[in-house]
Amino acid sequence: MVEMKSFCEAGVSMQQVWVEGGLTLCFYFTLVPSVLLTLLFLFGTLLCIWYSRYGTDMEPKFVPRSGLYRLQVGLSVLLILQALGWMVFRLSWSAELPGYVVLYGCLSMLGWIWAVVLLRLERRKVLVRDRTRGHSTVLLLYWAVAFAADNLAFVSWMSPQWWWSLETSEQQMEFAFWLVRYFCSGLLFLLGLKAPGLPRRPYMLLVNEDERDVEHGAPLLGNSDEDQSTWKDFGKKVRLLVPYMWPKGSVLLQLLVLMCLGMLGIERAINVFVPIYYKNIVNQLTDGSSWKTLAMTVCVYCLLKFLQGGGAGASGFVSNLRSFLWIRVQQYTNRVVQVRLFAHLHALSLRWHLGRRTGDVLRSIDRGTSSINSLLSYIVFSIFPTIADIVIAIVYFISNFNAWFGLIVFVCMALYLTLTIFITEWRTKYRRDMNTQDNNAKSKAVDSLLNFETVKYYNAESYEVGRFEDAILKYQVSEWKTNASLALLNQTQNLIIGLGLLTGSLLCAYFVTEGKFQVGDYVLFGTYIIQLYTPLNWFGTYYRMIQNSFIDMESMFKLFTEEEEVKDEVNAGNLYFRQGKVEFENVFFSYTQGKEILKDVSFTVLPGQTVALVGQSGSGKSTIIRLLFRFYDVQGGCIKIDGQDISKVKQSSLRAHIGVVPQDTVLFNDNIRDNIRYGRVTATDQEVEEAAIAADIHDKIIGFPDGYETQVGERGLKLSGGEKQRVAIARTILKAPQIILLDEATSALDTQTERNIQASLAKVCANRTTVVVAHRLSTIIGADVILVLRDGQIVERGRHEELLAKGGLYSDMWQKQQQAQDSDSASDSETKDRKSEKLQPQTSTTAHRGH
Repeated sequence: MVEMKSFCEAGVSMQQVWVEGGLTLCFYFTLVPSVLLTLLFLFGTLLCIWYSRYGTDMEPKFVPRSGLYRLQVGLSVLLILQALGWMVFRLSWSAELPGYVVLYGCLSMLGWIWAVVLLRLERRKVLVRDRTRGHSTVLLLYWAVAFAADNLAFVSWMSPQWWWSLETSEQQMEFAFWLVRYFCSGLLFLLGLKAPGLPRRPYMLLVNEDERDVEHGAPLLGNSDEDQSTWKDFGKKVRLLVPYMWPKGSVLLQLLVLMCLGMLGIERAINVFVPIYYKNIVNQLTDGSSWKTLAMTVCVYCLLKFLQGGGAGASGFVSNLRSFLWIRVQQYTNRVVQVRLFAHLHALSLRWHLGRRTGDVLRSIDRGTSSINSLLSYIVFSIFPTIADIVIAIVYFISNFNAWFGLIVFVCMALYLTLTIFITEWRTKYRRDMNTQDNNAKSKAVDSLLNFETVKYYNAESYEVGRFEDAILKYQVSEWKTNASLALLNQTQNLIIGLGLLTGSLLCAYFVTEGKFQVGDYVLFGTYIIQLYTPLNWFGTYYRMIQNSFIDMESMFKLFTEEEEVKDEVNAGNLYFRQGKVEFENVFFSYTQGKEILKDVSFTVLPGQTVALVGQSGSGKSTIIRLLFRFYDVQGGCIKIDGQDISKVKQSSLRAHIGVVPQDTVLFNDNIRDNIRYGRVTATDQEVEEAAIAADIHDKIIGFPDGYETQVGERGLKLSGGEKQRVAIARTILKAPQIILLDEATSALDTQTERNIQASLAKVCANRTTVVVAHRLSTIIGADVILVLRDGQIVERGRHEELLAKGGLYSDMWQKQQQAQDSDSASDSETKDRKSEKLQPQTSTTAHRGH
């Protein structure tokens, strides 16, 4: 029969808190559930009242379905069963059942049941004015205190009353129950920080966005990504980083990586032995050891210190050698990232490039590339070694000093890392906003400089400078918030480190005065703890820099995740060009959903023919050119060249046979020779000059002071419009394509220049399949077929004379252009007559005076 004779075991009193090097089990198992239940019952009841009065039911569509939430409930239930199981175990194991066991079991079960109730309540209800996300402070505090209480058991590491020795079956079972509590409470605390069963964003924000006006809808509380953790998709980001760290295909670089990792292990061992040898020197000086022994110890210590450097591997021989060997690996990473991203950007569709902001893209590439290098360096050579040093220190202090010192290091580390993570996550939004404002300022500067002509046309220099200054001021506001929150983080870290050093030093000094430790042990503790806190002090910086790197990489990762709109099929072959027959068969296309640009367009361009596309603006002429060059894929029908669907062949092989002369030619900021050579980069100087002769621009180039070495300036602005067009024609001639696309190539030029360039184009297009988009109908009179488009459909087709005879849309367009041309000619004649009238009297008077 089980009896409960007293509250504690025989010979133990509640007044006895510390017995045989540890807390009494009676005191521990009375204090923990009492504090936990009081905390939860008091504040949890207030929270329930608050929810009942001011809360509202959460709409099910906003509540995420999460397996981690079910895990939270499951862990709480497991803790309830653990408390019950511990009572049953103590009941079956001993005939005497202490009162504290019953108290602990009942209070613990009640507490965890109450925690499950609050967990479910927070999932069903929400406070109307609550604009935060995550669990309530009550639940988070309860889980944190429960986990801290299980860590409190480490204080009694040396006590024979506790289960740490695992000598008896009873101690082994007690240890198993503690493991369940420790694992469940720790996991609940970590899951509570994530709050998987609650909306990831403030609930009221979700409701407001759901009900906002669609037409004028913008999020009421700003960008939804502001509160998003930078650790989101961490695994995906790491998988993207790993290939850049391990150099594939280079045995030498792979060997360098392994050597650097090996040196990390050497540094960890050195960090342990440096304070140990320092301790030995102090003890040998105080106990009168021989000079030979002392000198040997000093020499070994100095060698280790030389290898270690200024503490924690900073600027030591091993660290410097590792940094030197890592240079090549870092250069490989830098090169591969930039090249892959550059290739990816060039593979993106025309739609993306038309909408991009060049300044944003360049800043994202610049910051993202540098952040990858720093990220790999911080993770591999700072975070992992620091964690290893901390774990080694805890084990060393527990095994060679006592559990108190290990506990001091552990508590300081836990507080330090927890507060560092909390504060750093909180200040993430400031860093992200600072990047946004930085991008905005740089984009304004780039856009303004690229469009400097427009700025000067409208005398808007002061306006642009003012806009740039406003952007800088907004950036500086975000920068101040970032730096101010950084100062708060640093002060918090220094406070924790200082308190930990003070506590450990006082305890160690006490043991020295009691004769339990030697003076060298105090020196060892001070040296080791300062050496340990050096990387720990930098740990916050490492974490912050890693997070900043993730933030800086976000824009770059977004560039990597941009989908290619036009992709080659997996087994796509090369275009086999035979004659150059182009066929459009029932082609449908739209840039945006619901607005079709081309509707059932069908036509054929026979080999060597010239087909002209005419029509009003927006009728789909230039779209046909872009589809044929496969800047976009059709949404219906198909386009064929020599019977081959161009969507089934490789883009590179298709574009190798097509030459384009656009309306607005943009040249690289290089010399004329290299701009022409861009048509075929392997061409010789002689071939470049022959292409220039064919384009009727060779004599003009020779007339320049620098000839073919003349720099054309940004976008070719140092050349006139006609000169740029002739360079584009020469470039196309050099490419020697079988199909020519002319997209209003002369519409922006004057009449005389247009006629000269038309002659050059005629040479290019001779015996080649040609598609011409024309605005001036006089330039396509000789076309084999003219297609007239209206609202994305072909409404007329035929030769020039045939279309005029029909008297349809083409005839109307022709008459209007002729009338406009006659009007311009009459205007020019009147101007000349007026000038003649003004000059005539002046001439007569002069003659009379001369007479």
